[in-house]
Amino acid sequence: MITKRTHLGNIVITKQFFSELIGRTIISCFGVVDMNADGAKQNLLESLPFLPKKSQIDKGVSFKIMNDKLYIELHITVMYGINVASVVKSIQHKIKFAVEDEIDFPVERVNIYVDGIKA
Repeated sequence: MITKRTHLGNIVITKQFFSELIGRTIISCFGVVDMNADGAKQNLLESLPFLPKKSQIDKGVSFKIMNDKLYIELHITVMYGINVASVVKSIQHKIKFAVEDEIDFPVERVNIYVDGIKA
């Protein structure tokens, strides 16, 4: 949870809201085909067929807060034939703007891992 103190009280933002905000921003970016699982836990949950499937909008999104600054990591698959560097820069700017605009929390770094390319 992200807690922000104001003169009127505390604002608490859940990890689920934050992950969905980032996921929806990424999916709207040109060149992004899919989000990829970012760790053993997400890979395991994806592979179990008997578990109900929840929204995959936050798949591949992880973040941590250190010294009141946000560090975001994303795992994506991009479209074949695009300039990957420009897509990644665009995503970094959009994520930083969306987070700082919506929740007014400083983003220190957005690391993007391109895990695959699809035609």
